[in-house]
Amino acid sequence: MRTIGLIGGMSWESSAEYYRLINQQVRDQLGPLRSAQLLMYSVDFGPVEQAQHAGRWGDAAAILVDAARRLEAGGAECVVLCTNTMHKVAGQIQAAIGIPFLHIADPTGQAAVEAGTLKVGLLGTAFTMEQDFLKDRLAAMGLTVLVPEVEERQAVHRIIYDELCVGVISEASRKVYQQVIESLTARGAQAIILGCTEITLLIKPEHSALPLFDTTELHAQAAVAFALDN
Repeated sequence: MRTIGLIGGMSWESSAEYYRLINQQVRDQLGPLRSAQLLMYSVDFGPVEQAQHAGRWGDAAAILVDAARRLEAGGAECVVLCTNTMHKVAGQIQAAIGIPFLHIADPTGQAAVEAGTLKVGLLGTAFTMEQDFLKDRLAAMGLTVLVPEVEERQAVHRIIYDELCVGVISEASRKVYQQVIESLTARGAQAIILGCTEITLLIKPEHSALPLFDTTELHAQAAVAFALDN
């Protein structure tokens, strides 16, 4: 089994999901007492979040490059960045290490293409919904990516940072997300990408009339596939 390197902490709420999902998948594939061989470097989210909202992406990248190098030095054989938003600096991380960087958009886009759902709605932080670093990678795989309207994006973003990142799960916020999903459906979306690793804590398949592509789960599956591919 190859050793998976996880960069977590952004937020630790979703990083815990990665740990759970990866270990569950290894157990399911290898047997009841098997678990993943992995390392996690969990950063302090505070400075990263401050850099995001101040537009200091170089400062945020430096924190994650340092984390990736530490994982590689510790014996990790790949790097999994446990957040969608910080894939904005994925190229800088990959350039700094000599092991594979498993991009979160790749298994997500592949799952959508294989399902035949080529027009997708994207939920995530404002950075992910409004900037091109994730949308362009998905579009290059043949997907048409829709994002919510301005006020909807603001609500989705606020709920992520003010609630989900600190472990608050609200039925009222779930209804807000469901309304946004309904709006994307009306605009032609065939499926919804949960493009923030915390959204899976709030929105489950039973909460959406459209199929969901959960980036957290799909990214974890890609990590396990890499680890077990001998």
